Amino acid sequence: MNIFRNVVFVAALAGLVAGVVMAAMQAYATVPLILKAETFEGAGEGEPAADAAADHAHEEGTPAHDHGEGWAPEDGFERFFYTSMANIVTGIGFALLLVAASELAGGIANWRQGLFWGLGGFAVFTLAPGLGLPPELPAMPAADLAARQVWWVGTVVATAGGLALIAFRNSLPLALLGVALIVAPHVIGAPQPDSHDSPVPADLHHQFVVAVTVTNLVFWVVLGAAVGFVRQRFAPALAAPQGSLA
Repeated sequence: MNIFRNVVFVAALAGLVAGVVMAAMQAYATVPLILKAETFEGAGEGEPAADAAADHAHEEGTPAHDHGEGWAPEDGFERFFYTSMANIVTGIGFALLLVAASELAGGIANWRQGLFWGLGGFAVFTLAPGLGLPPELPAMPAADLAARQVWWVGTVVATAGGLALIAFRNSLPLALLGVALIVAPHVIGAPQPDSHDSPVPADLHHQFVVAVTVTNLVFWVVLGAAVGFVRQRFAPALAAPQGSLA
C-alpha cells in the first residue's frame, strides 16, 4: 500500500504542476489559433463561418431547429477553467505512466534525470505520432477516427518499446530491433483523409503545429523534472537501496 500511495502522490503533485503550466501556455499559444480556425468551421473554401451562417437565415415563421452542435464552454474564463481542469487530469494521468515506467527501471533519482524521462515521454506521445498525424485545427479534414486511434496507439507502443530496447539493453541486435520498432509505424503510414482540401489557411495550420509541439515539449520537460524533484524530496525515506519507491 505504501508503494501505491507514494506513486500516486508523486504523480498527482507533478501532474498538477505540469498541467497548470500547460494550461497557461495553451491560453497564450494555441487557444487563439483554435479560435481563429473556428471562424472557418462549417464554411466553404476561404468563406468564414459567419458568412455561411448568414446564408442559412431562417424564413419568417420557420420553427427554430437544432444544428447538431453540442454544449461548449463560453469563451473567456469558463473555457480557460475547463481547459485547465482537463490539462491537470491529463498531466496526472501521464505522470502515473511516467512514474510507473521509471520505477520499473529503478526510479528517477533527481530532476535532471527526470528531464531525460520527460524528453522520452515527449518523443513517445507527441513527436512520433505527430510525424504521421500532425495536430489538427477545427474545419480540417481527417481520416476515420478509429483508424487514427489504432495507428496512434500502435505508434506509441512501438516507440516506447523501441526506446526501451535502445536505452536499457546493452545489445546491438536489440538496439537495431528498437530502431526497427520506432520506424515501423511510419513505414506502414498513418491513415489519411480522402482529400486535404481545407478552408483553414496553411500558414495558420503550420503555426498551430509548431505551437502544439513546443507546448507539449515544455509540458513533458516540466513533468519529468517535477517527478524527479518530488520523488527526491518526499520519497527517499521510503525508498529501497536500489532507488525505487518499492
